[in-house]
Amino acid sequence: MYEGSADMLKRFLFAALLLTASLPAAAQAPVIAILGDSLSAAYGIPAERGWTALLQQRLAGEGYRHQVVNASISGDTTRGGLTRLPSLLEKHRPGVLVVELGGNDGLRGVPIAETRANLTQIIERAQAAGAKVVLVGVQLPPNYGKAFTKRFAAMFDELAREHAVPLVPFALERIANDSRLMQDDGIHPTAEAQPMMLDLVWPKLKPVLGAPPAKT
Repeated sequence: MYEGSADMLKRFLFAALLLTASLPAAAQAPVIAILGDSLSAAYGIPAERGWTALLQQRLAGEGYRHQVVNASISGDTTRGGLTRLPSLLEKHRPGVLVVELGGNDGLRGVPIAETRANLTQIIERAQAAGAKVVLVGVQLPPNYGKAFTKRFAAMFDELAREHAVPLVPFALERIANDSRLMQDDGIHPTAEAQPMMLDLVWPKLKPVLGAPPAKT
């Protein structure tokens, strides 16, 4: 009797495993991937207080099933993001990709044409893989020269129009000029600024997600 029951249990578990493996992607939690740099990697603050962690909380609070995968790395450039993108798309198959890159390119004086080409490839490859893209813009400090900073900021507007993607014009709007919301380095936002960053991203991201699933 015990051996027979054990055998039936094994068969049941095996069948359940096969069923789980065969579930369509739609039955699994959809993924929002964040491809960013230190502004999205919670640099200098606890990870759970970063805006991407707060995004996961907001999604749950508003009834969305989405899982946030934060693939941001401090110091990353658009070239680095482009290099990492294929594995991110293959492993997580995100339905939405939030791209927050370019700041380190600008700070390092990378030619705008190169940064633009990298971002173009990131957007196009993500879209080709079936992901909707939300682009987060960055602005450079004024000491980089008026002409360069203006062209740099305009690049994000142009990319958003060309690829018909939502744009958050500046990740640190109303934050960068407030020393109380910036860390001592003057570059990275504090933990207190993270909810404000989320509030900048959310109005552009939410329409892409659509309405949350109805409660049953």
